[in-house]
Amino acid sequence: MTTTLHALCFDAYDPPALARFWAGVLAWDTTDDSPDGVDLLPRDDTGFRLRFVASDEQRSGQNQIHFDLTSTSLDDQQATVARALRLGGSHLDIGQGPDAEHVVLADPEGNEFCVIEPGNNFLADCGFIGALSCDGSQAVGYFWSEALGWPLVWDQDQETAIRSPHGGPKVTWGGPPVAPKTGKNRLHFDLAPPADGDPQAEVARLVALGARRIDSGHLGGGRVLMADPDGNEFCVLAQ
Repeated sequence: MTTTLHALCFDAYDPPALARFWAGVLAWDTTDDSPDGVDLLPRDDTGFRLRFVASDEQRSGQNQIHFDLTSTSLDDQQATVARALRLGGSHLDIGQGPDAEHVVLADPEGNEFCVIEPGNNFLADCGFIGALSCDGSQAVGYFWSEALGWPLVWDQDQETAIRSPHGGPKVTWGGPPVAPKTGKNRLHFDLAPPADGDPQAEVARLVALGARRIDSGHLGGGRVLMADPDGNEFCVLAQ
């Protein structure tokens, strides 16, 4: 077995409130099995949970990761937008222009996400969370394909995408130009080594693939903090 994507973690000023927003948008369930935050469990084939952990660090520019939510029809797209606004989201202008078919929104803490128009061929076989759309290089797409054992499903013009063999969202990287990193990312991956594996051996494997360790020991909760080849933080759960 390979390392799995256990959670997508949000740094949050108010973790319970942000979790309630996303539980309402996604129709996911809250669980109380997280020692350091609030977790949501999927009701579909997403394959990973969402975790909301307390942080008072200020945002610095757009997030490196955002959700692309799919739609089955224009009415469905409008219903998703209306539900998000009712729960505390807001419209967001990131330069998409008035002719854009997708709708750009922000959650109550300003984290961007998109509600994609129906008929999007790239996400046609995906669920409600169609993609985790990332700002990143081709090299980082290759790294995450090897790290998770997920095959490349797109590799063209320095844009890459991977997807679990079990389905769920695609994870995409848009290629150059990659925005310069100006602070700690507010969203990051938590990885879980195989249950019978050695976490330190997994850390060494990830370093060999191009990651680097950026702490001298374990973080709280038995996590090892690392960075991928683009410098984006992620954690390996060490216990």
